[in-house]
Amino acid sequence: MISQKNTRTFLSTLGMGCLVSLMTFTIFYGNAQAFDLGRVTVDKAAGLKGWVILDARPLKNIQDGHLPGALPFCWETYTRTDDYGVKYRTLPPGQLAQALGAMGVSHTDPILVYGDADSSWGGEGWVVWVLALLGHQGPVRFLDGGVNAWQAKGLALTKKRTKPRDPVVYQPTVNKDMVWSADRVAARRQDVTLVDTRGYLTEWLPGHLPGAVHIPWEKFYRGKDRTSLSPKDLKALLIKNGVDVTRPVVYYCTGGIRSGYTWLVHVLSGLPGAVNFEGGTEEWKAGRDLVR
Repeated sequence: MISQKNTRTFLSTLGMGCLVSLMTFTIFYGNAQAFDLGRVTVDKAAGLKGWVILDARPLKNIQDGHLPGALPFCWETYTRTDDYGVKYRTLPPGQLAQALGAMGVSHTDPILVYGDADSSWGGEGWVVWVLALLGHQGPVRFLDGGVNAWQAKGLALTKKRTKPRDPVVYQPTVNKDMVWSADRVAARRQDVTLVDTRGYLTEWLPGHLPGAVHIPWEKFYRGKDRTSLSPKDLKALLIKNGVDVTRPVVYYCTGGIRSGYTWLVHVLSGLPGAVNFEGGTEEWKAGRDLVR
């Protein structure tokens, strides 16, 4: 199957209360390591000292204004069309680790990730997923509400380019179970719930994975600050759409960006395991038909 080759190619290069809601979680389905992930508010984030800050938005948005000290890390730079014509594939872990190291980011650094749940298409979730894939050993915090919440608090953005850090070696401890091929998704369909996070008219209706439930990714945040759903609200959303919250959920979109955000919200909720099917409909179509 093409999808098996895609995954082999990818893996062959391996070598909240008021202030903060924290958790250490174990990635779903074996061979997993602990990953120190938490959700922080602007008040908490503004007080963090010595943290690496990664901006998940497109470069143009970053240039228009970013959090002081932030470094760019957007999916547009770190995805590509693979050798089998599948679009939006995440670069191999070795290349991702090399890119982070070149930016002066170590595998043990504490990292704050933010976006805006808009221009980045939920890319802040994808960045957290990448760090989980790489087995990042330092704490990772997601700034809830991102740029929107930051500005709503009256805090300033800057257009000043962040001074480059000295390059370091980022040593990944890759969690292979973060990467699900289309073959694996197909084989596990009876054990999981598939949730399609794409748009309805132009994406879901023309074709989706068999048996999937449709919940657009925009439902996973709310308000003008675009804050992520609380655990209670996420559970209610899933149940409303017929999702059995006692079973694992596989989220997908076109290429793992929007579904990376929904995966993040799910993981932060403490509900049973979630998967970001990074290949999405692009990989599925390479070897299987979508249904209407």
